[in-house]
Amino acid sequence: MADPTILTCAVTGNITTLAQTPYLPVTPEQIANAGLEALRAGAAIIHVHVRHDDGRPSMELRHYREVVERLRAADEDVVINLTTGPGQRFIPSEDNPAVAAPGTTLMRPEPRVSHVEVLRPELCSLDFNTMYSGTSVVINTPTNLSIMAERIQAAGVRPEVEVFDSGDIQLLNDMVRQNKLEAPVFCQIVLGVRYGAIATPETMAYLISLLPSGTNWGGCGIGRFEYPMLAQAWLLGGHIRVGLEDNTFIEKGVLAESNTQLVKKAARIVRELGGRLATPGEAREILGLKKQAPLPE
Repeated sequence: MADPTILTCAVTGNITTLAQTPYLPVTPEQIANAGLEALRAGAAIIHVHVRHDDGRPSMELRHYREVVERLRAADEDVVINLTTGPGQRFIPSEDNPAVAAPGTTLMRPEPRVSHVEVLRPELCSLDFNTMYSGTSVVINTPTNLSIMAERIQAAGVRPEVEVFDSGDIQLLNDMVRQNKLEAPVFCQIVLGVRYGAIATPETMAYLISLLPSGTNWGGCGIGRFEYPMLAQAWLLGGHIRVGLEDNTFIEKGVLAESNTQLVKKAARIVRELGGRLATPGEAREILGLKKQAPLPE
């Protein structure tokens, strides 16, 4: 029997808005509950961003802490994956592009991982992309990524490297060769972001061919590409991801009413293709993770 497939659910992200879908979880309680419901539907890993109560993206430790405490307090086995994505965006002013416009979040690398160092999840994301995104530029320099990787791994946390194009994987290979990332790496290939790698079977197969030897990888598509790329990732032997961070529709023109709906559809596709989803325990074994102890009081 083939190895089970790890399903990650990215429950809220920091780009999707309440204007796009009223079903977006935003409070720590809503985010934790959405994660637990997704877990019961078949997800093994819950990828966590946090929000303010009005839906704005947050980087506040108290928000991360509440979500993590709620997930760990539940009588469920779950692999927690905290984001380190916030803090990478630069919006140039129209009159002087060298000056940041309102909405810029670009900051030093250390604050971007401070919540990971405190809360010590089993996984955290580490974005390798530098690219144009919406009205902003995402900037992740090799120096900053090296600092973040060192601090993440020193905290006993495994980075989940997120790549958006082939150049990101070239940088990943360099950092593995320089022993800045512990191998084997867990890598998430994100396809379908405008001005990133396009969401096609050929693109996914090509990017997989560039990965460091022995890499555990998953693939996901953004928006309408979510399920086509999920099926493609499974066919190529990878793991998968869904969630309202990536896509708000369960089918064309129909909003998903929850992350659970998206997870159940993913589970059905994997099952009908002849596979099965990994439990959280199996995900730990596949990725070489150590279950973290509860936070001290």
